[in-house]
Amino acid sequence: MRTLVDRRRFNLMLGAGVAAGALGAAMPRARAAGKITVLNWQGYGTDEAWALKLFAEQTGIEVVHDNYNSEQEMFTKLRTNPGAYDVVVINSAWTSRIAEEGLLEPIDFATVPNAVDLDPLLKDSGNFVFDGKTYGVAWVWGMNALGVRKDKAAGVDSYDVLLAPESADRVALFDDAITEIGIAALMLGQKIDDPSDMPAVIDKLKAMKPSVKLIWSSEDQWNKAFSAGEFDYSIYWSGAAGRSQKAFNLPVEFIVPKEGAIGWLDGLSVPASAPNKAEAVSFINWMIDPAFYVKWATDVGAPASANTKAMDELPADDPQKLIHKTEYLKQLQFMSPMPDERRQAFVDAWEEVKAFYAS
Repeated sequence: MRTLVDRRRFNLMLGAGVAAGALGAAMPRARAAGKITVLNWQGYGTDEAWALKLFAEQTGIEVVHDNYNSEQEMFTKLRTNPGAYDVVVINSAWTSRIAEEGLLEPIDFATVPNAVDLDPLLKDSGNFVFDGKTYGVAWVWGMNALGVRKDKAAGVDSYDVLLAPESADRVALFDDAITEIGIAALMLGQKIDDPSDMPAVIDKLKAMKPSVKLIWSSEDQWNKAFSAGEFDYSIYWSGAAGRSQKAFNLPVEFIVPKEGAIGWLDGLSVPASAPNKAEAVSFINWMIDPAFYVKWATDVGAPASANTKAMDELPADDPQKLIHKTEYLKQLQFMSPMPDERRQAFVDAWEEVKAFYAS
């Protein structure tokens, strides 16, 4: 599933040096020479050059990366390359399924000191649990909901705006079956990952036809089209909205409507076949350290940290801090494990809807 690919492609490289004094103070001093391999999306936090340099200086551990372009590819790489990876970033909707195949090592939180500051709703997510054991450390989270042009945002509190007469030809939808089926399910009061009435979900999406101007597939495409004034209302990612505000000064307001939003949670896991498990856990602990996160978020732009201390240390006016309010966590339906046949049914339904729009 390519649900969150493009939100991960921040891929902005830092040219300036890091203030090693502030960051280094939070790093473990014990040096354990070695090398670990991380499996992740390219340009998604774990491969920040300054962070890897500092981690290596403080621990003696070199970090190299392999990348994937979809969750299915990540799953296949874990299955077919035992012993190749020490850390893997996983959308938590897939974690228990991968753990069920025996591909992940249970997490001992006593070895992850920074986990003490993880939000309990995220740290204890059922998505990380299989057979009573936890297989992932909550890392970052976000929401898929409404991105609205600021001068149009007053009074918008429902996804019904996507159907309103004033929205005719002014709506942009995300070209992703899981997201759009989930949004329509929210509008109907159904479960995002297992709607009770799929025909009604499809009809709700088809009813948006007069409104839909654009079906976008990347953050860059969204920014360019929004900047050009092509639409006013959209389904958008929370982290992307913060970057659109901060990096491009775009007048977008992120709104979590009364029906709720789709939540996603990414975790850090250790493959069962990892050759360097202790070093892998050290790196996971660094990835949830506020010292790493605050620099990543303020210099590059990151999703919301699962570490409450890290979020507290962001500047008061940081867009991600303003968007990712902790009270939203109780309003979200988080993406959860989904059988292949249901996932394919979502894809088929979305293709039917897009064909209807084009007719």
